[in-house]
Amino acid sequence: MKTINIGMIGTGYVGLTSGACLAHIGHNVICVDNDEAKIKTLLRGEIPFYEPKLDQIVKENVQNGRLKFTTKISEAVKASTVLFIAVGTPPKETGEPDLSYVENVAKEIGEAMTDYKIIVEKSTVPVKTGEWVHETITRYNKRNIPFDVASNPEFLREGSAVGDFLEPDRVVVGVESEKAKQIMLDVYAPINGPVLVTDIKSAELIKHASNAFLSTKISFINAISIICELSGASVEKVAEGMGLDKRIGPSFLQAGVGYGGFCFPKDIMAFIRIAYELGYDYRLLKEVERINEEQKDRFVKKIEGLLWNLREKQIGVLGLAFKPNTDDMRFAPSIDIIAKLTAAGAKVKAYDPHSMDNAKKIITNIEYCNDPYEVVKDCDALAIITEWEEFKKLDLTKIKSLLKLPIVVDGRNIYDPKTMEQMGFIYRSIGR
Repeated sequence: MKTINIGMIGTGYVGLTSGACLAHIGHNVICVDNDEAKIKTLLRGEIPFYEPKLDQIVKENVQNGRLKFTTKISEAVKASTVLFIAVGTPPKETGEPDLSYVENVAKEIGEAMTDYKIIVEKSTVPVKTGEWVHETITRYNKRNIPFDVASNPEFLREGSAVGDFLEPDRVVVGVESEKAKQIMLDVYAPINGPVLVTDIKSAELIKHASNAFLSTKISFINAISIICELSGASVEKVAEGMGLDKRIGPSFLQAGVGYGGFCFPKDIMAFIRIAYELGYDYRLLKEVERINEEQKDRFVKKIEGLLWNLREKQIGVLGLAFKPNTDDMRFAPSIDIIAKLTAAGAKVKAYDPHSMDNAKKIITNIEYCNDPYEVVKDCDALAIITEWEEFKKLDLTKIKSLLKLPIVVDGRNIYDPKTMEQMGFIYRSIGR
């Protein structure tokens, strides 16, 4: 394989995982972040967030010299042929992404270039962003150095990001020249997975279209769960029957309290706005958003319906992160659910295996506990919001003995309804 010198600008979930994995497959990678404290942490081989397997890959590749870190973009530009832009694109109040960080990086690259570079969009950006990246670099490229822009959207799931990178369903590369195409193919040559080469605009759209479709599947099955509850059917059996159809598949058909995390909510808002700017009213995605918000309301109403009133009631919450195997609290359903519970006068105790440090920065008016059993002690009801594996293995007899009332409201369907009923629980779940 050819060893490529790569610069990864941004060391969030996407940038750090991608940079570390590119070093792991044999390239020389220098990661850039303007947060000096974060860079010092990374130089010690530590990572600033929880992602299974990533800490070991970072540590190994720092030690073998293939993975380096700096606070200076110019240093990465000088050392690299391929420069990935993996900075944040947070949503504005309008829903459209804030691309100022992408613009600033493109400007600095343009000013620092002295030889040919490929500048690759790794951040999730609206279609046509590549044109603006090209224009920005051109404006600040005073030496008229040749360059190409490319798009290489990420499809990493938090909690399984390392495996997703090293064994992907597909790698999408949008390019504008044969030279850029060949170099990008060399970058991903060690990866065993299909590579789809497209134009830049198509690559940009693939990421938003994929996340929009997956979000739609989640909201679809959550809408079906409501019909199941009203009719007495089982959403799990309905989803199983649907998933056996090869055209549909079983993934993302698990009913629950709704999707969260930074990707789906942000990308749905952005895609609705992108469509609007292009002259299309994407009403389907607006309904996907509405159903997702409604699921959180319905979950709180389940709890309230079992307790009559929430004022002065003690509610235990298991799970705060938006999904298991991550400490990410961005757009986590727990934030809105707990806010609704406390607004109604309830007192909340909570536990999560990995996200409590991050949760404490966002949710300040609840009691944080050291383990699940401390959470349930003397509570009027237990609410399950994130389906961590350890919650599935709890001693339910002990849980029942610690609860003031044997009420469990399961937002992720991790327990069997018949078993819970036989044990004497008052048990409610989603669509069952």
